[in-house]
Formats: sequence, structure tokens, C-alpha cells
Amino acid sequence: ISDTDQWKALQAHVGAIHKTHLRDLMADADRCKAMTAEFEGIYLDYARQQATTETIDKLFKLAEAAKLKEKIEKMFNGDKINSTENRSVLHVALRAPRDAVIHSDGVNVVPEVWAVIDKIKQFSETFRSGSWVGATGKQLTNVVSVGIGGSFLGPLFVHTALQTDPEAAESAKGRQLRFLANVDPVDVARSIKGLDPETTLVVIVSKTFTTAETMLNARTIKEWIVSSLGPQAVSKHMIAVSTNLKLVKEFGIDPNNAFGFWDWVGGRYSVCSAVGVLPLSLQYGFPIVQKFLEGASSIDNHFRTSSFEKNLPVLLGLLSVWNVSFLGYPARAILPYSQALEKLAPHIQQLSMESNGKGVSIDGVRLPYEAGEIDFGEPGTNGQHSFYQLIHQGRVIPCDFIGVIKSQQPVYLKGETVSNHDELMSNFFAQPDALAYGKTPEQLRSENVSENLIPHKTFQGNRPSLSFLLSSLSAYEIGQLLAIYEHRIAVQGFIWGINSFDQWGVELGKSLASQVRKQLHASRMEGKPVEGFNPSSASLLARY
Repeated sequence: ISDTDQWKALQAHVGAIHKTHLRDLMADADRCKAMTAEFEGIYLDYARQQATTETIDKLFKLAEAAKLKEKIEKMFNGDKINSTENRSVLHVALRAPRDAVIHSDGVNVVPEVWAVIDKIKQFSETFRSGSWVGATGKQLTNVVSVGIGGSFLGPLFVHTALQTDPEAAESAKGRQLRFLANVDPVDVARSIKGLDPETTLVVIVSKTFTTAETMLNARTIKEWIVSSLGPQAVSKHMIAVSTNLKLVKEFGIDPNNAFGFWDWVGGRYSVCSAVGVLPLSLQYGFPIVQKFLEGASSIDNHFRTSSFEKNLPVLLGLLSVWNVSFLGYPARAILPYSQALEKLAPHIQQLSMESNGKGVSIDGVRLPYEAGEIDFGEPGTNGQHSFYQLIHQGRVIPCDFIGVIKSQQPVYLKGETVSNHDELMSNFFAQPDALAYGKTPEQLRSENVSENLIPHKTFQGNRPSLSFLLSSLSAYEIGQLLAIYEHRIAVQGFIWGINSFDQWGVELGKSLASQVRKQLHASRMEGKPVEGFNPSSASLLARY
């Protein structure tokens, strides 16, 4: 893509942008109006990007050169766009309407998806009604979901966002959902603290039922159940999300209580499969989770059918490419002004950095430009008291500000100037302008700031951001937000010409860990010395 005229035109255009300042760009009312888009009550304002309408036109031309429309269609059509693993990429099928037709290997996968959804719906209703009881006849009200990476970060994000939604909270009364991901025994201790095995159901999430960390945690939790309730309790207190029914059965779980998913779902894109839908339905009931799926599906449809000028994921993806590959800003801050979205940034970290953290093109050629983004974030206003100093006066980091019009938990105190939510949102509106406009030495002098402090109190401004405003934050909007980020990341990968759907970078550390595991066993059980490691690792291991 970097050899195309369209890429070179953007490179040549950077100089013109460097001559502008957001102070001046923001004075142009027509530009500000043009740099907005809206879909179903989600409002995007990207006027504070270091870009002009000409920049956006050039980005659309780049999208054309990268055959973006064609690549989006290929994804929805089930083409094997994950070429290194020879797989379709069909997380959109997980939330497609029942009558949709989406093919993989010539087979319509939608009926298979709905067969699992129906099974989850039925199981969650049985479970929540109290018909499903544990080994001692007690109703189960606690769920621990055991899985790592994509089996945990996405579902945790959705769970955290739903916890304070009034409708979801009402459905979850008297229930607990916890996640166990890390193989660190501290995480096990935390996830079962205060729980009684008699009233706990454990969901083991592992496609192959061989993920080292997850299966060790599964065996640890199984021991917790068996030591309290006996070996026959496993089938009443443990279920699985897996495709390896043989290993599920050997583990002691009834294969009828295993919920499948498919090779065309990548882990980090699997929230809308049984991976997320099962534990979330057990906690909140399927009707709430269905709204979440419908929200994601609405964005899938918008992404596939809307013109690029109005297409939220396309606009966002192109702006990210502009910031990373042309303006040279490698990071992005995700700043939701909503505590309910506190686990959004950790999920997007995996979604984005595991998808687009690649150094070669889809054809295996070393990339001559930077791809991928360093993602981090924290809810506002917490982040303001943490790392905003660097964003205002240190490095330039493009920011995503996410605000919600209607609070999940409104509070109005008598005698206060504004409600608690308005106080929060005052900051949401102020911060992007502070970043864009900054504060000049002249302004400081007019305020009689002493000369020696002027350099310290000067803000250069011209720091890019974009703002999302959501009407509310119910299950539907949470689904929409998830899908916007999923597709935005795909757009970036499609432009950069990389495979956003494999993750070979996670393999090497795993294989080296198995060498270490063997050494630890030999040293602990047979007293063998540390051998076959470099001097640094050998001395660290010996000390351990």
C-alpha cells in the first residue's frame, strides 16, 4: 500500500497539516460540521483530529486503493481472509439474525450459531429458575468463568458495563459472576473467596481444552469442588465452552453441558459466542444478552452497508491509520467518561494489539511502515489525575473520549450546582478543548502569571482527539460499542495489508515456558541442576 500514489499523496499532505493548528481549524464552522457522523444515537465528532476535509478525502482514496470495500465484503462472505490459518473470520455471524445467510466452506453457519444460542437460552433458563441444582440439592447462584485472553477480557468488559445498568442489575439480583484467568494461585484464591462450592457453577472456557493456564486452573477449581462435595459433584457443578468433547468428558463434565464454537471465531472476537453469552446469560438472563447481541449486529449492518463518509468504524479506522502511519503517533488513549466502561480499555488492548501488532504483510513481506497501536486507558475523571499530564504537556497521544448522555445511576444532591453526572460530563467536554487549544504565553501574561512559571504553565495544544456521545449505556449500546471497535481495528488491518486475525507472536513464549516447566520439575523432584539456559536465565532460575 505504501507504494501507491494515494499513500504518497497523504505523505506529501503531512507538511500542510503541520502548518495548521487546531485552534485555527476549530474556528471553521463548516469543517466542524462536516467532521461528524451519527448512527442510531451514537454521535461521533472528529473535528479535533489534526486533519482537514481534504485529509479525509485523501484517506477515502487510500481506502479505495487498499480495496477496503472488497475486503469488508470478503469478511462477511466467509472468504478465508485469515490466510495463515486458512480460516474464515465470521464473528459477525455470532450475532446475525436467525434468517441471515453467511457461508463458511459453502455451509450456512447461521443455523449452527442459533442452535448454540437456543441451547444457552434453554440452559440459562433452567439454571436461573432453580430447576438445575447442585450435588446437595441447593440452587446455584454463583458462577465462576475460567478462561484467559479472549475467553475473559471481552466477557469481563461486558459484565462490568452491565453490572450497574438498572435492568441488568435487577435481573442479576442475588447472583454473582466472577472470572478466573491468571494461572497465579492468587487469582484462584480471589475468585473463590467467600464462595461455597455447594452453590457455585464453574464454566471452563477453552476451545481445545488444552490451554495450559486454563486447564491448570480448571483442575484446581475441580479439586476445590471435589474435596468439598465428592467426585460425583463435578457434572452438577462444572460445564464447558469447548469443541473438544472427548477431553470434556474425560475431565468429568457431561458433554451435553458443553457449548461449542468454531474455528472461524478468533479468541479476542469471541465475546458474542458461548464464551461470553453463556456466563453473561447465567448472570443476567438471556433477554438482556440478546439486546447486547442485537446492538453488535446493528453495527455489523451499518459497517457493511453505509457509505464510508457516514461509516463509524471506517472513519475511525482511517483516522487511526493517519495518526499512526503518517503523523507518527504510535499510541492511543481510550478514555470513557463512565465507570461502567472501566474494562473497555483492557479489552481493546488485546483486540487491537493482538490483531494489528504485526511486522509483516499478509503475504509475509516486512512492512516498510509502522502498523499497530499502543492502546491504554482509564475512565475519566480518574485518568485526569493519573496520566493526562503527559497527554497535555508531554508526548502527543490521540485520545478517544467516550461520553454517555444518560447515567446508569443518576444522583442529584439538593443544593449542588449540577448533578454528579453533569460534573463528570463537564470534564468530558472540557478536556478535548484543552488538548486542542492549549494555553499560550500571551494568555498567561494577561492573567499576571509570573514570568518564571510561564514555560511550565504553557500548553502547546494541537493535540488530536475524537469524541463519542452515546445516548445511554444499556446492553444494546454496549454491543454497539464493542462492534465499533472490532470493525475499526479490522479496517486498520485491511489498509495496512496485514492479517489482523492470527497471533503467531504469542507462540514463542509459550514454547519456551514448556522448557522451563520441565527444568522446574527436574530440579524440584529429582534435585537436578539448571542446564541448557543462557547464563542470565540460569542464574535467575537457580535463585528461584
